Amino acid sequence: MRQLQGMDASFVALETRNSPMHIGSILIYNPETAPGGFVRYKDILRFFASRMQLSKTMRQRLVKVPFDLDYPYWIEDKDFDLEYHVRHLALPKPGDWRQLCIQAARIFARPLDLTRPPWEFTVIEGLDNIPGVAPGSFAMVTKVHHAAIDGMSGIDLMEALHTLDPHAPPPNEPDTWVGEDPPNFAELMTKSWMNNLANPARQIDVAAKAMPGLARTIKGLISKDFKLHGEMLAPRTRFNASLSPNRVVEGRSVPLADIKMIRQAVAGAKVNDVFLAIVGGAMRKYLLSKDDLPDRTLTAMAPISVRGSDEKGDMGNQVAAMIAPLGTHLADPLERLAYVNSQTVNSKAMTDAIGARNMTEMSKVSPALFMALGAQLYTRLGLADRMGPPFTTVVTNVPGPPVPIYSTGARLESMMGLVCLTDGMGLGHVVQSYVKEATIAFTADRKLMPDPEFYADCIQESFDELRDAARAALAETPPAAAPVKEPKPAQPVTSTTKAKPAGKKKSADKPRKAAKK
Repeated sequence: MRQLQGMDASFVALETRNSPMHIGSILIYNPETAPGGFVRYKDILRFFASRMQLSKTMRQRLVKVPFDLDYPYWIEDKDFDLEYHVRHLALPKPGDWRQLCIQAARIFARPLDLTRPPWEFTVIEGLDNIPGVAPGSFAMVTKVHHAAIDGMSGIDLMEALHTLDPHAPPPNEPDTWVGEDPPNFAELMTKSWMNNLANPARQIDVAAKAMPGLARTIKGLISKDFKLHGEMLAPRTRFNASLSPNRVVEGRSVPLADIKMIRQAVAGAKVNDVFLAIVGGAMRKYLLSKDDLPDRTLTAMAPISVRGSDEKGDMGNQVAAMIAPLGTHLADPLERLAYVNSQTVNSKAMTDAIGARNMTEMSKVSPALFMALGAQLYTRLGLADRMGPPFTTVVTNVPGPPVPIYSTGARLESMMGLVCLTDGMGLGHVVQSYVKEATIAFTADRKLMPDPEFYADCIQESFDELRDAARAALAETPPAAAPVKEPKPAQPVTSTTKAKPAGKKKSADKPRKAAKK
């Protein structure tokens, strides 16, 4: 039995019917590499069953403390049933991309059963009319509660359920897993009482560790290493409201090589800046079409992983965050990219001063009861419709595998991330790379965005404009000439060197070759 930490527990506290707090993805597989060239549902079950011991997430469920007096616990679910968590369906004809997105949105809108291990994978067949998808391919829509994983530990879960070789044998590690009986009422109340007694001491310890970061932040503001400014405050948009229980999902795929090319057009720009600029351009186009674009720039919350190498595979969340203005007030795509880069440099400097790890540690000592009550009051009082949002949207960048991976022998062709939404944030983006492609996907409330195909087109147009502008700018930049090498000074005659006869000279009598340009 292991207790959740503050950030993990907050995702449990925020869970409502209209705001299920799970994250996931749409994965598309080509079975041509599998034995016999096809994969059956029972093959997937058998493959998953053989790899359960590689994941800490798959067989653990939550146990809540009565009255939310303390953070919940993870226990090993002795009633674990793999077939409950892996579902199977097929799209109706014609089996196109729009139908897959609608089905994925319906699946993703349903809350998970938190009395069982909080994850579901749905295998979807019938992908018969999706451009670029081979016949016989299948999709998998994944859902895992955010209390169990963040973006990076989600990649670790992907690694547990995939192989680098389509013919890899099952792992030879013995599966020694055993289930646990849930703790009783008295045990949970005793533990919560002891934890609440110790919590003030933990709070003092965390505050003491945070003091150097606070001092660095004040010093940085005084010396103007970074600054707080009004552009970090998000204006209200149609997406910053209370949520309905319905969702839409969509996205676009772009070549990763183009993303890397675009960043070269602005000195110092990072790959993440390019994605933020694309999202900024897409939101600008969408809101302009609705005559609803604020004069001030919109902002994104960009999660930052602080997961150490020794925490690889651990459950839970190890993330901090920074606020990134998106440049939606700028029409020129390269100006927007330069602006985003300058703002992320400022935000990163501030985050570094505070200490990203300190930000994560502070969340671990928030009183559980206040956290739960605050989350419930925020929803029940409809405060999302009355208060200004801390940010407009979320843009999380999750690097995926750089090489092809396989599940049940089938090659993963594409991966597109899905994100949870909360009251006040009705649109979220996931950027994910895999081999040579990058996907920019979004999850939105259907009431707040009834036309997801149009917003997906806005993402594509924003990318196309930025790519074309970057190519033009790079084509106009003359290549730097190679420096002309200066002739070496004559070597003086010493006791260890001998002067050569004049007639034997070579380089001194011949003209020097022109430097290559």
